[in-house]
Amino acid sequence: MKPPHTRREFLSRSAAAVLSSKLFPGIESASAKTHSGNAVASSGAAPRRIIIDTDPGVDDAMAIFLALRSPELKVEAITAVSGNVPLDLTLPNALRLAEIAGRTDIPITGGASVPLVRRLITAKYVHGSNGLGGVDFPEPSLKPVAETATQLISRLVRANPGGITIVAIGPLTNIGTLLRSDPEIARLIPQIVIMGGSLSGGNITPAAEFNLYVDPEAARIVFDSGIPLTMVGLDVTEKVLLREEHIVMLERVQNPVSQAAGKIMRATLNRAHRGIDATVIAMHDPLTVASLIDPQLLKLQDYYVEVETEGEFTAGMTVGYAHAPVRPSAPRANANPPQPDPDSSFHPNAKVAVGVDPDRFFNLLMSRLTS
Repeated sequence: MKPPHTRREFLSRSAAAVLSSKLFPGIESASAKTHSGNAVASSGAAPRRIIIDTDPGVDDAMAIFLALRSPELKVEAITAVSGNVPLDLTLPNALRLAEIAGRTDIPITGGASVPLVRRLITAKYVHGSNGLGGVDFPEPSLKPVAETATQLISRLVRANPGGITIVAIGPLTNIGTLLRSDPEIARLIPQIVIMGGSLSGGNITPAAEFNLYVDPEAARIVFDSGIPLTMVGLDVTEKVLLREEHIVMLERVQNPVSQAAGKIMRATLNRAHRGIDATVIAMHDPLTVASLIDPQLLKLQDYYVEVETEGEFTAGMTVGYAHAPVRPSAPRANANPPQPDPDSSFHPNAKVAVGVDPDRFFNLLMSRLTS
């Protein structure tokens, strides 16, 4: 019988474990939890069922790996959308990432190739020409299912009313399209967790975060839908920057996920060193996924959030009201009919992340990817 690990693998894993315990004291216990079935098994709680809507994307790759390696989550489907790179790259990337993680059981399909009403703007300058930092991986053998993204999401949600959370870590075109074509489905979705927006300025313009900048009209539909929303924006994601020691840990562990993540993030860090904004290595999407695994990672506050769609320089901006009245811009002098007085009662539509525990997050992320 072949031994479970070669001596080289054993030494490599041992070295990584020593490095992990020195850099992140909590990581050993987190890893042990993963191997023993985690808190899900010990508490008897069922895993949370999610659909990941994504535009992979380097941080999307880390988020997908985290979700697929976390027993607290049951990924029902992955749907791709244009964003960081076009759909003809994001869909194959989603397929190959699931294949690398050994999860060929999950239905994956593509959705919108362009925003609802705008031309597509991508972020290849951050994510590389192929969306995975420019790292070449084999073509996936896994094939997408025949349904479109909106058909797949609709079928799963309607078959499981109130049972599936949508985790949207790309532009919101697929979700906006679904809600525009089928408004009644909103009452069947218990929560949408969004990576996007900001209360403190953007990362592609001074006003807008990238995902909402790409398709502000779709974002407006989602934020106005009445579905309970959690917004994990730049206010917290830019506080969790991957560092050199994290990448070293990934590179030293000989499992396919850790190796792939290490290659992607090494290439991304190298790009950052060549003068791109250092926040390109922010773990935007993994933090969003991690918040479902460990609710203690984020501090949330109730806000009423509107998405700007008209501004020449501010489209995609998220305007957050922490209290009433919710007052828009002053009306033009010739406005007819006159603008009514603002509502003096407060009706929040989102829980917005305003604080984060970076060490706790990286303990979780690294333990899952290197276990």
